[in-house]
Amino acid sequence: MKQYISPDKSKTFSEKTPQVQELINTTLYILDTFGIPLNATPRRLERMAITFLASGDIKKVADFKKVKDLNSGHALKTRDIIIYVNNHFGENISSGSYDDIRRKDLKLLTIAEVILQSSPNSATNDSTRGYSINPTYAELIRNFGSKGWEKMVFEQLKNIEPLSKKLKKEREIAKVNVTLPSGGELTFSTGEHNDLQKAIIEDFLPRYGHGAEVLYVGDTSDKYLYLEKEKLEELNFFEISHEELPDVIAYSKNKNWLYLIEAVHSSGPISELRLIQLQKLTKDCKADIVYITAFLNRPKFRQFITDIAWETEVWIADNPDHLVHFNGDKFLGPYKR
Repeated sequence: MKQYISPDKSKTFSEKTPQVQELINTTLYILDTFGIPLNATPRRLERMAITFLASGDIKKVADFKKVKDLNSGHALKTRDIIIYVNNHFGENISSGSYDDIRRKDLKLLTIAEVILQSSPNSATNDSTRGYSINPTYAELIRNFGSKGWEKMVFEQLKNIEPLSKKLKKEREIAKVNVTLPSGGELTFSTGEHNDLQKAIIEDFLPRYGHGAEVLYVGDTSDKYLYLEKEKLEELNFFEISHEELPDVIAYSKNKNWLYLIEAVHSSGPISELRLIQLQKLTKDCKADIVYITAFLNRPKFRQFITDIAWETEVWIADNPDHLVHFNGDKFLGPYKR
């Protein structure tokens, strides 16, 4: 069976007995088969597994065959779940963390309705509301280990769309497609920051990029969404893994200009301090550097205007045909070092 968590990946997991470790990994296998997405940290998976076990009064693998569900009257309040997992699974969760049980540990399980609430119409913070396993899933759990169990799960749940599939579909629908100047395409996750990066690539670079090729762009969910590592290394650009990478990097071979562009939504314009950092990091670069701060609109620009460094440029997406030059040359270009 797949090991979803290993002792070397989680300190709290490594401190548990081998029996509890096996129980948690078995639980995650069951939840995985039920279609619960498991793309979380080892600790978050561990917490989800043990709260699930508490909801079914399962202390050892043998207890799967006699799991309790909502019909059996077993429903633990969040404070009771904390007591249960502390007593049986070597945890030391604070009694004041009861809200985390509901908002984090049980969240996916309740959305998928693998775990049901004893009083679903009560207020969100109702302290008397309990949590228990859905009888439909409990019956499958009782048969866990039998021949053809996965096929049994598939047949029983064939009319229920798995949460992992639902979330994947929503993420795909929410993606933002971006066309590179070279004609290639990228897919960003949604959000105003990524909308701005899309505008930089599709609106700024065609206007002011002098045929620039995108060499790097990050995404809020993928820091290295697009990276031309070898081309950056040819320009003697600084270490690609460096935390000071700007949001978008593009290179104009015609001008030998390297554009370092910050997409500002909530923070991060090219300030005097940021400019000094970037100048130090690019001191060996073979190309001339153009520093640009981009905003979605003028109200956002006004919010950060006092922070923007001299000898840099500003571009505002809702006024794409204009640039704001902070001192120096009349036209866009690199400044002498």
